[in-house]
Amino acid sequence: MAIILRAAATVTALSTVLSACGGGPGGDGSLPGGLVGGEVVSGTTDPTTTSTPAEAIAWGPCTGVRRPGGETPQPNSAQQCGKLRVPLDYANPDGDSIEMAVIRIKATDPGRRIGSLVFNFGGPGASGVETMAQAAKAFTTLNSRFDLVSFDPRGVGESSGVRCGDSAVMDRFTSMDTLPANEEERARSREITKEFVTACQQTSGRLLPYIGTVNAAADMDRLRAALGEKQLDYFGISYGTQLGAVYATKFPQNVGRFVLDAPLDPSVSMATRTMVQTKGFQHAYDAFLKDCVKQPRECEIGSDATIANKNVTKLMDELNDKPLKVGKRLLTQGLAGVGIAAALYSKLTWPLLDQALGQAMKGDGRILLALADSYNGRQPDGSYTTLMSSFPAISCVDTAERPTPEQLNALEDETMKVSPLFGGAGMGLICSMWPVPGNDEARRINATGSAPILVIGGTGDPATPYEWAPKLTGELRTGVLVTYRGEGHGAYLSGDTCVKKLTDAYLIDGKVPARGAVCDGS
Repeated sequence: MAIILRAAATVTALSTVLSACGGGPGGDGSLPGGLVGGEVVSGTTDPTTTSTPAEAIAWGPCTGVRRPGGETPQPNSAQQCGKLRVPLDYANPDGDSIEMAVIRIKATDPGRRIGSLVFNFGGPGASGVETMAQAAKAFTTLNSRFDLVSFDPRGVGESSGVRCGDSAVMDRFTSMDTLPANEEERARSREITKEFVTACQQTSGRLLPYIGTVNAAADMDRLRAALGEKQLDYFGISYGTQLGAVYATKFPQNVGRFVLDAPLDPSVSMATRTMVQTKGFQHAYDAFLKDCVKQPRECEIGSDATIANKNVTKLMDELNDKPLKVGKRLLTQGLAGVGIAAALYSKLTWPLLDQALGQAMKGDGRILLALADSYNGRQPDGSYTTLMSSFPAISCVDTAERPTPEQLNALEDETMKVSPLFGGAGMGLICSMWPVPGNDEARRINATGSAPILVIGGTGDPATPYEWAPKLTGELRTGVLVTYRGEGHGAYLSGDTCVKKLTDAYLIDGKVPARGAVCDGS
């Protein structure tokens, strides 16, 4: 099973915060517990002529949001949190309901306020409440004119987050071998995955049929109405682009100014997605090696790219045979691979990756393990956020595919030829065992009738490779593509001035970029 796809293959709170805030390893994606009610300040009526009801959000202080590393910050009066009640099953809207956790940071120039700008930072499975609380300063220009709003989608974090067993089950799942060398190791991977899937059913079985992007899009329209907005202004990153595309397909008349950054192509098969992302991460890894050895004396893992790669391969082989002890824990080959993938999301973390690998080669696996823990949502006390459980719950419901063992083995063999480090069967193994059926509704995109939608694709993006950007633009019918020639996952948070200028002008002034616009990186 591929390292990248078994963990959150798109963007996580880790990569967003690293890119936005220049932070280091150790982010744990802690859940925003303890949201407190307060004065009802929005959501009294639905301003549209649609049937979407406008429930109320009771806003109050964000008492439970944590920093990366698990620390509870001092109260921040600029941040407000609340909950929005939505139907569990939209086919039975008057039946059971769940609460969706929401965060808002009010516009800093209220006299020129445009409205609310809703964010989804990716995953699927990343907490929007956590990430917005950590990364808001990256959107200062937008925050002057917009209330910045985000939420935990259903099945994530404080929005009835999916759980898949206890910490012991999660530890076994996240640390297992991701590059099985023989049938015995493949059988062990299947056994651990089966344990994980069974735990998902036992712990969160009631929720699993109702987790998915189509329902999340319906929830987002409820959020639009509750915020008092006639149309939804939206900023989606990575998986957030799929959520935005599905929303635009289902509610084209409610689309305001939409930005889809680091886009997915929802239409591709599971096997194609696995292959494309394997190539994308291998490309990013090769770029990291070349960048590292530009100053050979400063590159800890080798004096040239070939030697550096051989040293990394040797490390991974050694970890497969004998995991490295880190305190009371073990750095396995699987955890090391996740740590490498995590650091490849942003060029900002490439120096940290060199340091992590260099130290692991000397017997110290602490940094590499910290990177893996951040990516997997493992907290300092050994508990896990819902990230690694929400990810398969959403991904497997969003597709009807259930690959056979023969198909999984063939895909694994094919991807291993492309990348011995990142090859594997992707999400196929988990979805082949998933306890509820999926469907392909979230893979069919057509936003005909919507306002223009800005799509931004990066040529060096490892998780959502560039080829998906023009494809999603075409599927939307109303998309306008901007190409970012640069490394990393997500263009806006890369710091590129061209991307930021085009995006801000579109969201604030409604200025749609010229078709074929290119930002060369800065």
